[in-house]
Amino acid sequence: MAGRELPPSSPFAADDGSADPGVERALAALGGGGGSLADVVAALAGTRVLVPVLAELEVAGTVTRDGHEHTVDKEASAGIVALQTPDGRRALPVFTSVASMAAWRTDARPVPTDVARAALSAVQEGWEVVVVDPGGPVPALLPRTAVWALAKQETWRPAVHAGVVADDVAAAVSRALAPLPAVVAADLEPGRRAELAVVVTLVDGLDRAALEGTVARINAALAADETVAERVDSLELRLRRAS
Repeated sequence: MAGRELPPSSPFAADDGSADPGVERALAALGGGGGSLADVVAALAGTRVLVPVLAELEVAGTVTRDGHEHTVDKEASAGIVALQTPDGRRALPVFTSVASMAAWRTDARPVPTDVARAALSAVQEGWEVVVVDPGGPVPALLPRTAVWALAKQETWRPAVHAGVVADDVAAAVSRALAPLPAVVAADLEPGRRAELAVVVTLVDGLDRAALEGTVARINAALAADETVAERVDSLELRLRRAS
């Protein structure tokens, strides 16, 4: 087997470091265009993942040898690394196998854990997303809502699946915006830059101050709705005037 062996003291000591077959199939299907991220999250539930730990130099010093100064490590510790996604969020990297971790960083030490514990650790650290096998062969970025579902050992239901917005999400948005008098209608569709787009039709004739106040109230209403907060990873707002 390529890569490093798992630590012998690990409760997963009998684990040979290979990927779970179900997760492997789900990732391959995702990479081939025939699967979905929801399938990957469902396959990950209840499985073992590997969290990378890298040595971190805390204190460095110098010694003189043969008339020359050399930098040496005086104290080092092991730390879990976080990655940064293109949109600026911090992500916990996890791996399905020792081989996939070695393809990413040969100096990373694999620490096995169940996926629920890894997801919970990401939540506790304030890292919003998890990236599976960032070095390939098929990387998968799990959104905040999927990470929460794995941490709570619940089934993840994406807000948008196969281009269709979930009924409970649509109902929650409609309920949240109904009290706002300037909102004529709210339509939902898959987002261009976010998971979900809320297309709000506003009454005509709003001046700039009224428009800014309405947008603030829309954002506050959506943020305060429990279903929207729990089910929608990211949201973009689009405005249009009533015809």
